[in-house]
Amino acid sequence: MEELYTFKDDKKLRCGYTTGSCAAAAAKAALLMLIEGTDISQVSIVTPKGITYIAEIVDIERTEAGVSCCVIKDGGDDIDATNGMKIRALVSLRDDGEIFIDGGEGIGRITKPGLDQPIGEAAINSVPRKMIRENIEEVLAANGAKSRGATVIISAPEGEMIAQKTFNPKLGIVGGISILGTTGIVEPMSDEGILGTIKAQINMQKALGKKVLLMAPGNYGLKFITDEYRIDEDRAVLCSNFVYDTLMMALNAGFEKLLFVGHLGKLVKVAGGIKNTHSKYGDNRMEILADAVSKFAQGESLAEIKRQLDECVMTDEALRIIDEFGYKEKVFCHIAECIKENMESWAEGRITCEIIIFADGYRLLTETSGAKDMLFEIQGED
Repeated sequence: MEELYTFKDDKKLRCGYTTGSCAAAAAKAALLMLIEGTDISQVSIVTPKGITYIAEIVDIERTEAGVSCCVIKDGGDDIDATNGMKIRALVSLRDDGEIFIDGGEGIGRITKPGLDQPIGEAAINSVPRKMIRENIEEVLAANGAKSRGATVIISAPEGEMIAQKTFNPKLGIVGGISILGTTGIVEPMSDEGILGTIKAQINMQKALGKKVLLMAPGNYGLKFITDEYRIDEDRAVLCSNFVYDTLMMALNAGFEKLLFVGHLGKLVKVAGGIKNTHSKYGDNRMEILADAVSKFAQGESLAEIKRQLDECVMTDEALRIIDEFGYKEKVFCHIAECIKENMESWAEGRITCEIIIFADGYRLLTETSGAKDMLFEIQGED
């Protein structure tokens, strides 16, 4: 099989194939073996991206129910909890011309609204379902059995255990992994998977009828929210570094209110107009803080603060310096207002954003004037 590669930060990385590609390949192979009566060791499918995937077939089993086989998920150089898992398809023929697709052992079930599939359905997303259906239809047609139809049960023997390492429990997908993928190809360290998870979280909150989107960069912010405000962790959408993208997805989902809670080290970048807080897009935290200080300090005091900030690496040390000079309240209120203004400007005024900033030790540092009201509204919704 020809290897696929991509480049990330000048590194050559091997691509892989999604669980959706694995499920479709396993289903096609199982049906071929069921109809033709002989075992096969490989099968090929064309991914939605137009790339041919030649999958190795293992663990073939024949039962009265049909034929099953596995494809081992190869995620390439991507860091993925499902890499190396066996994705199994059990296929049996029908007499009604229908193609029925469902999940078995280790495939999660949808328990909350707003996801790709309705509540109660197996967590096999739309594109993988389409891939499975098209490959089953192809085999049936090629063998003169189109009128028969087929039942396809996708399973993952280790799925329930592996799912605990994914976002599935938070998204309300219980009992196993999801069968995912829009292109059929896994690109190492791609942003697509993270953004897809964020979008799913946002859509779920909207489907649950929430009026305020609660947003935090990561687990640090999540812990502050749960410890300080006793809000269930499932209520928050984790945006990682994708502040602007998450804001746009919230806007597209129809949210008009957003409460952004996070650590100073992340949020100060947004005050400077940085839309993605990953360090590769720039740091400038001390410059942003120094600019904020210059709004209130002057003369020798300002020069000394800037000198000390220039030697700082961590924002908590910068906070200590600014506090010692007596400008903490003014500077960080200004920082919070800058974040609010930037986010509302990015959303063209269609979302009201309020901000809560904390520092190390889970100390509330500052908040915008409407943050408490949004917080009370969130607590009231729950």
